[in-house]
Amino acid sequence: MRERGGLWRDRDYLRFWTAHTVSQVGTQITQLALPLVAIDVLHASTFEVALLTFVDFLPWLVVSLPAGVWIDRLRRRPVLIAADIGRAVALAWVPAGAALGSLTVWQLYAVGFLVGCGTVFFDVAYQSYVPSLVGRDRLIEANSKLELSRSAAQLGGPAAGGGLVVALTAPYAILADAVSYVVSALLLGAIRREEHEPEPATTRVRSELLSGLRLVLGDPRTRSLVFYVATSTFSNGLFWAIFLLFARRELHLSAGLIGLVLALSNIGSLLGATIAGPLGRRLGIGRTLVAAGLVSGPPLFLVPLAPHAFPVPFLTAGLLVFGLGVIVYNITAISLIQSITPPHLLGRANASRRFLVWGPLPLGALAGGVFGSSIGLRETLLAAAAIDAAAVVWLLREPLRTIGELPQPEPLTPPPVEPVLGVTLE
Repeated sequence: MRERGGLWRDRDYLRFWTAHTVSQVGTQITQLALPLVAIDVLHASTFEVALLTFVDFLPWLVVSLPAGVWIDRLRRRPVLIAADIGRAVALAWVPAGAALGSLTVWQLYAVGFLVGCGTVFFDVAYQSYVPSLVGRDRLIEANSKLELSRSAAQLGGPAAGGGLVVALTAPYAILADAVSYVVSALLLGAIRREEHEPEPATTRVRSELLSGLRLVLGDPRTRSLVFYVATSTFSNGLFWAIFLLFARRELHLSAGLIGLVLALSNIGSLLGATIAGPLGRRLGIGRTLVAAGLVSGPPLFLVPLAPHAFPVPFLTAGLLVFGLGVIVYNITAISLIQSITPPHLLGRANASRRFLVWGPLPLGALAGGVFGSSIGLRETLLAAAAIDAAAVVWLLREPLRTIGELPQPEPLTPPPVEPVLGVTLE
């Protein structure tokens, strides 16, 4: 029964939201501090730094599909808690290595991969858990609040991370993220709402893997979303793999100033989380997705065009508008996917979608290292911005752009032998 006052009055959702917010703040610190360990402490090359981003997101290519099948066979909350604890232990290895004087770039790669594996399980389980926690009719409200907290974390986290790096050095700043995951696990453990045990699996893992891919690629709405995000994440991998190198070694910004730029730019994400719901109701789901795609790509050109004399306004403005578009898209697209996917298939559907859309990111990061080392950091960033700006063409396809309100629950039922991209997924 719904409590009056919305989800803020729902104690279990509030615990979940707080856990999410605390861990997001810690994550923002690590996203700044871990590459700076490689850049400033270990003096890694351009390719070695880009390889760190590649390793961080490699688990989306190698474990996301089986993770989705396993999560559909398990209760989701214990998976979330285990992922938090595993990430906390892995991150604690970095300050421990620094204290012992044994820290190497290979250790950073190992930590990045292990944390990435935990993130795969957490993200797939978390998006599958939300509908059972709040119900379908409150999905947009729930996702908006979660994205609002993510945006708030992105606002304060980088500034806090930059300050911690200056005060403690980068390896020890990462300890704050390890603590945040422990706090998140404790809050998730305090949720009282019962989660039903999934029905026993009756099919083989391989069959379930392929059914998840059919589910996502067989529907024209989710197929367009997947192609858009896959294109965008490839360009994002290209971009973020070398962004800190560009800011540090070409623009000569300090860790504190980089953190401040990232914090200020995330005002756009905060604004996006605030307006996504009203915008979706005013424009409709499809038009909101198109508008978000048009807004998020082109502003990235401001980053490589930033002059050496005064780069901060260019960096801040470009990333601010980019973040606004991304958050509006995320809230709208996730709510749409959750509303049209059968609850018992959410795990494998989310995993399949994440495999398809996050898989290109490590490949983009690898390309960023190659091209950043050969043609230059600024030129590679320009190429990344161009790819991101072009990705919106996938959102212009029907029936996606004509969707008004969230559809009523319905199974996604593509023909079992329908060829997708020339391949029959059976």
